Amino acid sequence: MNLNRNLRRFFLSVACLALVISVSMPSAASWGKSVPMVPASFSELAKQAKPAVVNIRTVKVTKGGGRVFKHFFGQPFGGGGGGGGENPFRDFFEPFMRQQPQRDYKQQSLGSGFIISRDGYIVTNNHVVAEADEIRVKLYNEKEYDAKIVGADPKTDLALIKVEADDLEHLELGDSESLEVGTWVVAIGSPFGLEQTVTAGIVSAKGRIIGSGPYDDFIQTDASINPGNSGGPLLNLEGEVVGINTAIVASGQGIGFAIPSKLAGGIIEQLRDSGEVIRGWMGVAIQDITPELAGYYNLEEKSGVLVAKVYKNDPADKAGIEPGDIVTHVKGERVKTSRDLSAAVAGLGVGKKIPVTLIREGKEKTVHVVLAKRSEAEAAVALSDTGFDPFGLGFQELDPSNANDFGYARNVRGLVVADIKPDGKAAGTGIRRGDLLKEVNHVRVATVEQYLDVLSEIKKGQQVQLLFRRGNTNFIVVRLTK
Repeated sequence: MNLNRNLRRFFLSVACLALVISVSMPSAASWGKSVPMVPASFSELAKQAKPAVVNIRTVKVTKGGGRVFKHFFGQPFGGGGGGGGENPFRDFFEPFMRQQPQRDYKQQSLGSGFIISRDGYIVTNNHVVAEADEIRVKLYNEKEYDAKIVGADPKTDLALIKVEADDLEHLELGDSESLEVGTWVVAIGSPFGLEQTVTAGIVSAKGRIIGSGPYDDFIQTDASINPGNSGGPLLNLEGEVVGINTAIVASGQGIGFAIPSKLAGGIIEQLRDSGEVIRGWMGVAIQDITPELAGYYNLEEKSGVLVAKVYKNDPADKAGIEPGDIVTHVKGERVKTSRDLSAAVAGLGVGKKIPVTLIREGKEKTVHVVLAKRSEAEAAVALSDTGFDPFGLGFQELDPSNANDFGYARNVRGLVVADIKPDGKAAGTGIRRGDLLKEVNHVRVATVEQYLDVLSEIKKGQQVQLLFRRGNTNFIVVRLTK
């Protein structure tokens, strides 16, 4: 009797628990629509896209025997120019070395690409074809063609090459902005030389900065990307190219990076039209909006870009932009960070007239800026894209609005280290973010213009001494070679 009663209680408890779970768990209908978690098949997409994906093989000829010759007859004991010990056998072997024929060494590499037009234009990575003496393209149908470089942009690692062919299958660029994290994507390429390999995964993140340059804005995906995939397409489920597979994390699995099609589109167009990329330049020093700045300027959200300085007679100055303005939109598109603004402007051609929406003294207004050509000197130290100087240092001018962020009093002025490139010359020298640059080769500098002027007088290969102030009492000196 007691057993039956206990059994009834047990089953009643299970039924109640099931009811609670069924009520608390959201169904697909409660999300507003049915959500298919895994596509039934990628085969149709792969079938349509594969004919436009190519294998790229390159050959670079190294004169004088290449790495093998230099390894055995150069400095086998680690000696080198500029301070290392000399090879003790150099005097004995060098006469014989000069008598030996200097054989050429062919260095081969491979990558991927995709056709974007019926007449043979192909997009790939710059590092796949850079300095190549021979470029060979192999199509899905086993046909092979010699290719030539139309143009390349090392800063975004994009290149455009061309084969002489007609009526080729090609892919269309899609809208990477519409991608959402968790969206399915497909990568096609030649990992490890295995041509026409198809892998699938999801968009793991967007807007990734991996330290490869001032225009970092990568799509992160867990679709398998390996050496040889570089330059291949990342496709959405409509078969459109939303990214160009570019980089991997060597120590991690399931972490690959692709250049978004939004950034690539303008670069590819310029390479096709002129063979080079000339980036637009507004002529402003900018910084992100901190919570303190948002409160100071009575902004409802921490979004937009503060104009810290306007360079005289540059496009922004001519358009009427002033220090203290907050840029919120460029060409109608929202600008949330300084990197957003830099990428938007850099992707537009010189001479383009663009509407820029900004907030000044609490009121919104729109001005029209005619972009100018950006010089390499401006690109080296300009603050508009947290660009780096020749040593890999990114500087920011101190003013009352940002001095506290770097630990200085509001009345302190000068150039402060805002960023350090991991693979730059200054990395590992002891320079820290927040160090205040005081002098360059005993010449005082406090502004970007002054720094540029001093650097321009120093020839390549000469030594540069940088004097920094750290905190209130400490000074450090760093010696670098330009």
